[in-house]
Amino acid sequence: MKVSIRLMAMPTAAGSTQGLKPAPLALLPPIPLYRRLLRSHRKYLLKEQRVLGDEYVKHEFRLHQKIENPIHIIGFLTEWQMYAQKIEGNSWRGEKLEKSKIEKMSDQQLGQLYELMESIRKKELDEDGGGDGF
Repeated sequence: MKVSIRLMAMPTAAGSTQGLKPAPLALLPPIPLYRRLLRSHRKYLLKEQRVLGDEYVKHEFRLHQKIENPIHIIGFLTEWQMYAQKIEGNSWRGEKLEKSKIEKMSDQQLGQLYELMESIRKKELDEDGGGDGF
């Protein structure tokens, strides 16, 4: 019996403990992920959100360009890939941060997060009360 190499390479669920759960997606390399993020911003975000998101993505990828620690690289790419999936699925609105992620943040990151929250609240108040002059 001649066995095709293609058939031998097919993944199976036999012996897996995950049952019917989908297999985790493979991580995209940095440049395709970067492009995917910018395309997602262009397609799914409002102009103001896109500008902020694009600047942040570009800044973060520049900062992490010379990182050599594989664990740090995998964590970085994983988080950005999950972010891209949320943007594309429009499931990011109203989502709360996980407590474990907040606990891992530095004081500077917490300060930036607080500033972002304050600017969003201010904008919402301006939009709700705009035009009344009060």
